[in-house]
Amino acid sequence: MLSYFLPSEHVKSVFDIQPQALKKRGIKGIITDLDNTLVAWDVKDATPEVIQWFKLMKDHDIKVTIISNNNKERVEIFSEPLSTPFVYSARKPLSNAFKTVAREMEVKKKEVVVIGDQLLTDVLGGNLSGFYTILVVPIVQTDGKITRFNRKIERKILNYFRRKGKISWEE
Repeated sequence: MLSYFLPSEHVKSVFDIQPQALKKRGIKGIITDLDNTLVAWDVKDATPEVIQWFKLMKDHDIKVTIISNNNKERVEIFSEPLSTPFVYSARKPLSNAFKTVAREMEVKKKEVVVIGDQLLTDVLGGNLSGFYTILVVPIVQTDGKITRFNRKIERKILNYFRRKGKISWEE
């Protein structure tokens, strides 16, 4: 059961995820979280670096869709200037949004990577859906109320994985 919380990979930030490496894995589609994955949870617009990362993925024919548990206004304001499809109020970790997005991208399960900063929503949802998952370090250490609660549980799970030798990175 706990294996569903174990990401396939861990990186410091989305900028460490390069299209060439994704292509080698056969990845054609990215499902990414928004808050604390792409930008801080309280930043409304994409940074120049995020805009460049999206362009880089597009230039390599890798489709990107944002899925977030946040409200429509928040996700739309961020996604529309990037011309990026999005799902709001996704109810992660439930797998429905993940699977729907993969179908809409017209990619196979093995061709999708899920990127996010939370074990309890992004990694769990991606793993339950059968996708490759990449955990990123949260951009900022502050969170909304529900996420703060989730982080306490995540720390316990990550510490368990460290003790068992399943992960070797540090926060």
